[in-house]
Amino acid sequence: MKILLLEDNKRLSNLIIETLEEKGYKVDWFEDGKLALESIYNGYDCFVLDINVPGIDGLSLLKELRVMDDKTPAIIISANVELETIKDAYVKGCDEYMKKPFYIYELELKLDKLCKKDDNNLALLGDFTYDIKKEKLFDDKKDEVKLAKKEILLFNLFSKNIEKVITFEQIEQYVWEGDLTTNENIRALIKRLRKKLPDETILSQGGMGYILNIIKK
Repeated sequence: MKILLLEDNKRLSNLIIETLEEKGYKVDWFEDGKLALESIYNGYDCFVLDINVPGIDGLSLLKELRVMDDKTPAIIISANVELETIKDAYVKGCDEYMKKPFYIYELELKLDKLCKKDDNNLALLGDFTYDIKKEKLFDDKKDEVKLAKKEILLFNLFSKNIEKVITFEQIEQYVWEGDLTTNENIRALIKRLRKKLPDETILSQGGMGYILNIIKK
């Protein structure tokens, strides 16, 4: 599991990082909300956000995140216990609001409940599979199909939006990690990835974007 942690308390951050990394999670830590904002499309499975941090506050970051991604869980951790702030956090799209101080074990439970994927494999057409945790594609003979970085990011985006159309704008934000690109570049990426997959795995959706064709269990 890959987690973005926004927290300016170094002691608390170190404790969270140490605890989660012992469980095998990858944690990217930011003290400044502006720096975190620049990285929110780097393929995270969960966001843990403090509110009162330098740069951009955690609630503003959450609001920006929800413009493009309404699925990835977000946990607010804050010493602010004002009812209006808590209500505002849920309105902006947080999944849990944890009041400081809290037990680290409690945060672990929330992360496992909200963010941990029960099944790491996407079953694709033609007996192909994509391992979400390892970020690897396997063909019908279980041989690995090599993927470029942007192809991996695209698969990760698809995995977060099962049976949903991902738009050109979402792909630009997530796969190009916030950098500007063109629809032609996105189509070229789709074309390259399609060559590595069975026919009809990635379906165009009327000029709006694309959807991944998976095998339903």
